[in-house]
Amino acid sequence: MNKTVYITGHKNPDSDSICASIAYAHLKNELNQNAKPVRLGKVNKETQFILDKFDVLAPELMTSAKAGLKEIDMDPPVTACEYDTLRRVWDLCIEHKTKTIYIVSNEGKMVGLTTMSDLSRIQMQDLNITKDLLKDTPIDNLVLSLKGSILHRGNITRSGFVRINDNQLMSRDLVGAIMVLSDNEDTMIKCMSKGCAVIAISENYVPSSFTIKMAQEMGVTLISTNYNVMKIIQMIYRSIPVRLIMQPVSNMISFNGNEYVEDVGKVMLKTRYRNYPVFLNEEIVGSVARYHLLSYSKKNFILVDHNEKSQTIDDIEYANILEIIDHHRIGDIETSQPIIFRNSKVGSTCTIIASLYRENFIDIPKHIAGILCCAIISDTMNFNSPTCTSLDIETANQLAKKYELDLPGLSEEMFRKTANITGKEFSELLYTDFKEYELDGYSIAIGQTNIFDLKCINKIQNEFQSYLVSENERFKYDLLMMAFSNVEGKGSKFLFSGKLASTIDIEFRNTSNSDDYIAGFISRKKQIIPKIASLLK
Repeated sequence: MNKTVYITGHKNPDSDSICASIAYAHLKNELNQNAKPVRLGKVNKETQFILDKFDVLAPELMTSAKAGLKEIDMDPPVTACEYDTLRRVWDLCIEHKTKTIYIVSNEGKMVGLTTMSDLSRIQMQDLNITKDLLKDTPIDNLVLSLKGSILHRGNITRSGFVRINDNQLMSRDLVGAIMVLSDNEDTMIKCMSKGCAVIAISENYVPSSFTIKMAQEMGVTLISTNYNVMKIIQMIYRSIPVRLIMQPVSNMISFNGNEYVEDVGKVMLKTRYRNYPVFLNEEIVGSVARYHLLSYSKKNFILVDHNEKSQTIDDIEYANILEIIDHHRIGDIETSQPIIFRNSKVGSTCTIIASLYRENFIDIPKHIAGILCCAIISDTMNFNSPTCTSLDIETANQLAKKYELDLPGLSEEMFRKTANITGKEFSELLYTDFKEYELDGYSIAIGQTNIFDLKCINKIQNEFQSYLVSENERFKYDLLMMAFSNVEGKGSKFLFSGKLASTIDIEFRNTSNSDDYIAGFISRKKQIIPKIASLLK
């Protein structure tokens, strides 16, 4: 399947933003593109009503455009048991064409790792080092490594020394030694008499019953293998359990699959390891190297209902923007290559999305039609906003007619259940639909909420004004504004704070009495922002 394209609206998403993301992702999937809607903030009360009404799941929350390790191509982890022989681990390296093997316990928990370099180093180690390793190597490991069979299992403690038949053999200390011999039974008996622990016999030779009986009486282990003497010596050192040479997990640098690629890269630059294990929920899920980070593909995004950097997902510079579908003024987002940019002068992004269905000859299913209609109603304030166009009205009516949706009933139910301030925290009122702007070098932020009865603001006006002042002390906007707008489009009541307050006071202050509001002033995009921009000039 094609790489996932994430479709998202703006931060502090409203119904138009969420519903446009869902509807456009559905269209893209119908066109055989792998699209997924995401959101950049909490689903507000109105949007949740819409989604519940048409049995649609809310998009998954995403906070950064950076790619996580779990989202890029990594090598699958090749694992071996901590009791496996070095030979087994070496074979795994060859079989999987990897230089790193992750070592797990019998319970499957990762306990360390080893590399081909570690394995090769054993062959070049000082005799005393390998001697100590062979002392703790189980007999069964020897048998596995030699691909041999046990003629008798003895019980003599091994010294770890490996000896062969040479001119000085009888003058050597053979107590506990691992002997590598051919078919000379006389030499076998002499070695047993000098206290050897193991005799590995080459080329499948099986000693006489007399020699085997002596081994039984003296507690010597006899192993017969097809290998010749030189091969046996080589394979004995590969019988060491990997746990004896592995790098323990406490000494390793590992990563979580949820970590961002860029952050992982910074850590890698300070280290010299070839591969690093990646975990999710304490389970190893991959092996990552520098070349994975150099070759990974950035996430792909389509932005709907916004085109300003301050409103989009964090770290968007680490992603690819493929399209923008919007109905606001042209903002400041930059792309590295030409993209599809659809910007229409309509009241709702969902109106544009519905048009794209028609243009691609894709039928809109009922649940998508339902959320599109509700979003259009919401963003045009039941078709009363000055941003509302005939295309918004026509689109909503066509969808309503096709699926027998009661638009007046939908809008009344939606606004009555969601357009109020009862039980809401001041932070929810301000930040649920909150946008930041840069105008003539000034930092401006505007929150907006829709309510039925503007008079209810009187009860909280003084407290909310104090809240705005305290919030602006934290964030230092030149202007922080709150617009309480009537859902039927009658107008808005404004509260604001910041050094630009005196500049806009005459135009935005309710001057007649506490119940007053500025009639017809409800659109942030078409009325509020242009008016502020005009006053600043």
